[in-house]
Amino acid sequence: MSGLEIRHDIGTSLTVRDGDTELVQYVYRPDTVQLESPKPYLHPIRTRAGRAVSLFRPWDHVWHKGISLSLPHVGEENFWGGPTYVHGKFYVQLENNGTQLHRRFTELDSVDGTVRLTHELDWITQAGNAFLTERRTISARVLSTEAWMLTFDTELTNVSGEDIAIGSPTTKGRENAGYGGLFWRGPRAFTGCKLVTADGSGSGNDVRGQRHEWMGFAGRHDEDDASSLVLMVDHAENPQHPPQWFARSEEFACLNPAPFFSEEVTVPAGATTRFRYGVGIADADADAAPELASTVREAL
Repeated sequence: MSGLEIRHDIGTSLTVRDGDTELVQYVYRPDTVQLESPKPYLHPIRTRAGRAVSLFRPWDHVWHKGISLSLPHVGEENFWGGPTYVHGKFYVQLENNGTQLHRRFTELDSVDGTVRLTHELDWITQAGNAFLTERRTISARVLSTEAWMLTFDTELTNVSGEDIAIGSPTTKGRENAGYGGLFWRGPRAFTGCKLVTADGSGSGNDVRGQRHEWMGFAGRHDEDDASSLVLMVDHAENPQHPPQWFARSEEFACLNPAPFFSEEVTVPAGATTRFRYGVGIADADADAAPELASTVREAL
């Protein structure tokens, strides 16, 4: 197995390379418009064979960007993008689309083939108020000839001066719409493919809202008909573990371990909350999910 290398386009993004393959680009200072709640994102994401497994700014939800940390209800603020769910009015465009602003890197290295970066961010409301600070660590490593993994570790500190309740459209009254957290949007070709859990496989309607330690999405690509697998593992110490999942295979492909699906998580003023995730990416089909989940969990 080869090691990974990193290229830094200073002031904009980092790219992780696996030989000739660009596995992932992390855009830490995007040029996103305010309406879409500017935030860092991971895209494009590719398997070791070079197949793309993420989608950027789809026309149906332009604020979906590869993998990103997106929160639709942070108190009264929206760090997801677009309109906010208001019970009785459905979605309403408000002036509350906040920004996750890169401040500085504190770590950026490649050791023994593992790439690791840590940076600090400020979560700023559309009105310009400091709401949260964040310390975010992302790493990438090769697992096998067919698979590699990302880890995503975030510590969010409430600097607003008041307690903040983090929730979802479901906590605000919309049934089975509990999205929010680390969110992956898959390629158009994955629409209608398989969601996989330890209990088997199904569609988004089958598994949405269920609690699982991990969930995968097995998709197929246009042109070469190959299969790829994207799998997320929730760390055992995360709040609300095992989480409810917001997942879809109909209409579009997405995965989201959603700790705020049906119950708000309150972060007291001055307090810090932490979330850790492992993301496995493989040139494989649904049958490989249990083994990949086990490997990612051990490495997380």
